[in-house]
Amino acid sequence: MAGGQLQEQGFQYSPLTGLIYIFNLIVGTGALTLPAAFHDAGWLLSTVIIILLAFMSFLTATFVIESMAAANALLHWKRSKTLKRTDRRPSTASREVQILTAASRDISSPMHRGANKSEEDVNTTTADPVNNIDGDEDELEQPLIPVRTSSSGYSDTEESSERIPLNPVSYYEITDVTEMGRMATLFFNKIGKNLFYICIAIYLYGDLAIYGAAVSKSVRDVACTYRPPSNSSTTASNISETEKCWDWASQSRMDVYRIVLAIFVCTIGQFVFCNVTKTKYLQIITTIMRWLAFIIMVVLACNNIIKNKTDLPTPPTANIDGLPNLFGVCVYSFMCHHSLPSLITPISQKKRLYPLILGDYVIIMSFYFLLAFTGIFAFRELNDLYTLNFQPSKSDNWFESIIHYFLSLFPVFTLSTNFPIIAITLSNNLRSLFLTEGRIYSYWTRTVLFPLLALIPPTAVAMVTNSLEFLVGITGSYAGAGIQYVVPAALVYYARQEAKEALGVGVKNHHKSPFSSVLWVLFVLVWAATCVIFVTWNHFQN
Repeated sequence: MAGGQLQEQGFQYSPLTGLIYIFNLIVGTGALTLPAAFHDAGWLLSTVIIILLAFMSFLTATFVIESMAAANALLHWKRSKTLKRTDRRPSTASREVQILTAASRDISSPMHRGANKSEEDVNTTTADPVNNIDGDEDELEQPLIPVRTSSSGYSDTEESSERIPLNPVSYYEITDVTEMGRMATLFFNKIGKNLFYICIAIYLYGDLAIYGAAVSKSVRDVACTYRPPSNSSTTASNISETEKCWDWASQSRMDVYRIVLAIFVCTIGQFVFCNVTKTKYLQIITTIMRWLAFIIMVVLACNNIIKNKTDLPTPPTANIDGLPNLFGVCVYSFMCHHSLPSLITPISQKKRLYPLILGDYVIIMSFYFLLAFTGIFAFRELNDLYTLNFQPSKSDNWFESIIHYFLSLFPVFTLSTNFPIIAITLSNNLRSLFLTEGRIYSYWTRTVLFPLLALIPPTAVAMVTNSLEFLVGITGSYAGAGIQYVVPAALVYYARQEAKEALGVGVKNHHKSPFSSVLWVLFVLVWAATCVIFVTWNHFQN
């Protein structure tokens, strides 16, 4: 892509920087639940499954990128067509805004959207909910400003740096941030769009339940000091939830967990009623803390293996009963598809995008193996939240205590900053699903009802269970499979049809997925259905 700024992003960065962002996005909460799931399914079976699921995640990531390019091509084509229909060059910026705003509104093809579709269904919501997954502000409501012609084959105005290709070869340049919600609006009919928002809402509900449970469980396990006489373990992984939390109190560990969860939701949850976003500096601090924690965990696990090399645990080779949870955890751990548009679009050079992303996946998979293998051979008992295997003990010196407290409370620091962002995103998705654009709703409905609907259900789920392995497994196996497999396959299928109908077969998509055959789309859908059926059957069997 030629130089210049992107309208939505306002800046560009190098491919290496983009890959670092994708790496940080993928390696998150799911990685903390991976060692326990890896152990339960057996190290050999887990190795095969992780490699397979990493490949499937990469495959559908290429589908998302191809769909982004097709969406950009349709937008560019429609804008150019609108400009050609004008009998004179607009003399004012306001006229230019009107032309391209109108162009963007009728971009969808009648074949997939329906001839009687209302204008409300074509327009995106005031704040695209999916764009807020990582705290980015949505800018879809900003006018699409055309630009003056330049020697590079694009057009720009003096007031804007948005780039509109006049050369058909450049139509597929990814210059606009087309989030999943926007692509669903472009390529799906009303039913498909609503199904997409339902799927992303369920996934975000699972996210919030996982975040709430992880934070509350971490605080509870650090705060509770009572150990039953029969328990000699340094971790709390095998202590019953009905055991008391302290010698001097009657509250059980589950009682304390629920109290902490209620306090957490009532304090952090109130930010959901405000328009808060994650700042740049908060992202930097969170990233530094996360990588410091991961490095320390690997080092401590390796140190434990060296110290006990004559008495290492022997994890199982394969256990089919642990496969459903491993599937859900791996899908969750490789999830990045909902945020790819906001991360891929600002990359300055996209010629070798797919090989670079493949390299990113290989590095992430290698890191997961390092974290999982060191964990299963360093500890006989693995907590479903890996950081809780590094709890402080009375024998620690001051330095070890600081390290262990930092690791045990690490999810509290990082997930607390993400919780309100995810909840706001979910609230926006619910608004787009249930509210009709253009209608006037009461203040209570707009600012109170939907934040409450975003907070209450996941809090209720987390109150019932604090099993993170179960929560991550269910979220990844169902909603995660929809977002990672079904939605990208459907998007790329309809995107190819829309682009072919609008631009013809002569204009090639240079961001076309390496897996361009329609059989790959069918394979992904069959794979997703098979995995969901297997997981469901296994849950009913158990």
